[in-house]
Formats: sequence, C-alpha cells, structure tokens
Amino acid sequence: MACQQEIERGEKDLERLSNTSHVNAEKDSFDPIATRNLVWKQDLRIIPLAAGIYLLCFLDRSNIGNAKTLNANKGESLLQEAHMTNYQYTIALMVFLVAYAVFEVPSNYFLKKLKPSRWIAFLMFAWGACTIGLGGAKNNATVTAVRFLLGMFEAGLFPGLVYYLTFWYRARERSMRVAIILASATLAGAFGGAIAYGVGHMQTVQGLAAWRWLFILEGIPSCVSSVAVWFILPDYPEEASWLTKPERELAVARLEREGSKGSAPALNWETAKATILDTRLWVHYIIYFGISAPFSSLSLFTPTITAGLGYENLQAQLMTVPPYAVAYVVSIITAWSSDYFNARALHAAILSTVGAVGFLASALLPADAYHARYGCLIVAASGAFSCIPPLLGWLSSNMHSTAAAGLAIALNVSWGAPGQIVGVWIYKADEKEMGYPTGHWTNFGMLVMVAIGCVGLRFYYQRRNKRMLQLGGDAMGTVREFSY
Repeated sequence: MACQQEIERGEKDLERLSNTSHVNAEKDSFDPIATRNLVWKQDLRIIPLAAGIYLLCFLDRSNIGNAKTLNANKGESLLQEAHMTNYQYTIALMVFLVAYAVFEVPSNYFLKKLKPSRWIAFLMFAWGACTIGLGGAKNNATVTAVRFLLGMFEAGLFPGLVYYLTFWYRARERSMRVAIILASATLAGAFGGAIAYGVGHMQTVQGLAAWRWLFILEGIPSCVSSVAVWFILPDYPEEASWLTKPERELAVARLEREGSKGSAPALNWETAKATILDTRLWVHYIIYFGISAPFSSLSLFTPTITAGLGYENLQAQLMTVPPYAVAYVVSIITAWSSDYFNARALHAAILSTVGAVGFLASALLPADAYHARYGCLIVAASGAFSCIPPLLGWLSSNMHSTAAAGLAIALNVSWGAPGQIVGVWIYKADEKEMGYPTGHWTNFGMLVMVAIGCVGLRFYYQRRNKRMLQLGGDAMGTVREFSY
C-alpha cells in the first residue's frame, strides 16, 4: 500500500486500531477511576474464563506427546498399543496442523456471525469429544483421522480469543491479557506432565491402558465446561447485562476508535482484498511462522526431549513441569512490560533472542551434559513462549477495522501452522543419543529470524509514521501512527 492510500484510509475509517498521542489524548477524556473499575470488572469476568478455555484446549492438543511415552517401558504406550511407528506418529501430528491452518479463517468468521459464546462453546464440546474418542483408538488410521478432526475444531479458538479481546480492550491493554491466556498453555504443559505422571499409575483400570485414561480424563472437562461457556461468556460490551448502563456506555465509548464492534459489518470482499494485499501484514505473518516452530516442537516433544536427558518413564513426564512453570512467569512479566512501555517489537525481539541462545547452547553442549542441557531447555522454552503475546498484541494494535482485524489475526495464526509443521519433524527419534541437534539448530535459526524481523518491521513502522505526518497527518487529525 502506498503511504497516501494509508492516509486516506485512516481518514475514512474511524475504527483504526493503534497507540498514538491522539488516542492517548482521547483516553484522558474518560474518568480514570471509572475506567479502571470497568476494566477490572471486565477482567474478572473474561480473562480467567478465557484462560481456562485455552488451558483445556492446549491440554487436549498436547497430551498426545505424553501418551507417546507413557508406560513405554511396560509396552503400554500409545505407539505400542496402536501399532504406530514414529513416522506414522509424526504424520498424525502434521495432519492436526493441516486442519488447524485450513479452518482458522472461517472459524473467526463464524465467531463474529454466531456470537463468541455460542461458537466457542460449540468448539469446546467438539474437541472434547474428539479427545475422548482418541482414548478408544486402536490403530494408526483412527488416531490420524481423529487428530484431523481435533485440529479442525481447535483451529478457531486461539485466533478467536485474540479477536474476541478486541471487542473489550484497547490496544495497549491487550498484550497482557493475551499473555495470561497464552500462558495458560504453559500451565497446561506443566499440568499435563503432572497429570500424566499420576495417570501413569492407572494401569489396566477397567481394562484400559493409562494413555487411554489420559485422553478420556482430559477430554471430559472440555465437554462439561462448554455448557457453562455458552451461558456465561459475555459477547459484546453493548449487550453486557452484568454491566451498569453507565459502564456499558463507557465501555462502548472508549473503544469507539480503538476496538472491534459487535455491531460492525461482517467481512466483505473489499476489506478482505485490502487486508490480504497489505504487504506489511505479511511480515507479521512470516515472523509468526518463525516463532511457531519452537512453540509446536516444545509443546509436543518436551516429554521426548526430557526422556533424552537421562530421565526415564514417569520421571520424564514429571520433569516437563519446570520448563513450563518458568515460561509462565516470564510470559506474564514480558507481556506486562511490553504493554507498560508500549514497546512490543523490542520485547519480542529480546525474548526470541533469549530463546535462540537456549537452543544454540543445547546444540553445542555434549549430548551427555544432561543437567546443563536441561537448564538450556528452560531458557529456550521461556524465550520461545514469552515473545508470542507481544507479537499478537502488536498486530492487533495496527489493524484498521473490526472485519480486517478478525481476518488478519486468523491469517497470522494460520501462517503459524506451516511453522508448527516444521516443528513436528525436527526432533527425530534416531537423534536421541546425539541430543536432537536438528531440532535445536532449526529452532535457533527460526528465533534469530523472528528477532531480525521484529527489529526490521519496527524501523519500517517508524519511517511510515514520519512520512504520514509529513504528508498531512497533523492537519487531518484522524491519521493514527503505527504501533511499534
């Protein structure tokens, strides 16, 4: 897009999202105490529920990594009972991600069309049922088919939740909330390891192997919780009966120029075309592609990696907890700092560099340096997980309209799916004795690319801001700067 086109679009579109001095001046017109009370009330109602939903989603997605190694020493793991090879297992993981990529964009469309509470509740029940179904799988074909369905239903949740937050929060308020939601994935990883450790002792209960109970017990909460989500997840501020009339008016007014609207038009071809052809957004997508490989490989192979660090059987499940626990804390601190200093690109670049260093050290250390490499795993996980919330907050703060935001967020996360497919293949079973060098080197390269992309796009936005002002942004008064 040419710079002049951006200015004209900014003049016409009063919903454009960003963090600027103009917006900040508008923010000051609201009663700060009333605003603080409103945001806190929204937080209590929305954020714990959204984080809980994503925790259940991530548990149901990643528990296959625990099932792969659970009680393998007794011949009762997923691979052994379903007669799957490591190659077939990897294909099942990839099929999930293919479905995940294909169905993200249409899912965000239906979230707006059918209302968030209804659509998310439907997705929860569907993926919970698929997870329970995995507990009855007896062969490779069944596992692969059910994983495809699981990917189809889970596809819309994370981009949907990021899009959903734009209906309730201003740009500078989102990264922290996205981080709390996304950090629930790290909690899911920690809980998943602890749950797998406990379930591992359920050998032949009711005639079922422990890995089958793992799927069944982790799928049931999603199905049950979907009923509650249907009734208690709020859709849009203007419809929130749990807010007083003055609170609803304030919630709508403060998002007039900086948020998505429940009453806004649905996506049309003109908006879709402009969003798809906006070249700056493709840089965001490429950056997210880079971060997705370490994200998926750690999510799915942490039990495998720890099993290659001298920890065996159920102990390997338990040792997956500390990397996720530390990553949770770092993610929250990073997101708070990126919002507070309004510097999302810089935070993402720094944390991706930290993660890259962790993977680089893991690749360079001797394969039998178990304790040092375990420490590197914690560093790598903290960096890789923590830079995602600022990246998503950065993208959403630079969108132009409700429909465009929904499409761009979905496209961004969809582009992460090919990156996640890369992550599925890089930790090769035959490299266990060597310390999985291919996986560590690949993730190192991906995170370096993320850091370079963040820095480059930041300077690009900085130049664009200066040019827009030179071409009349001050006089027009409606042009917003890009956030960086």
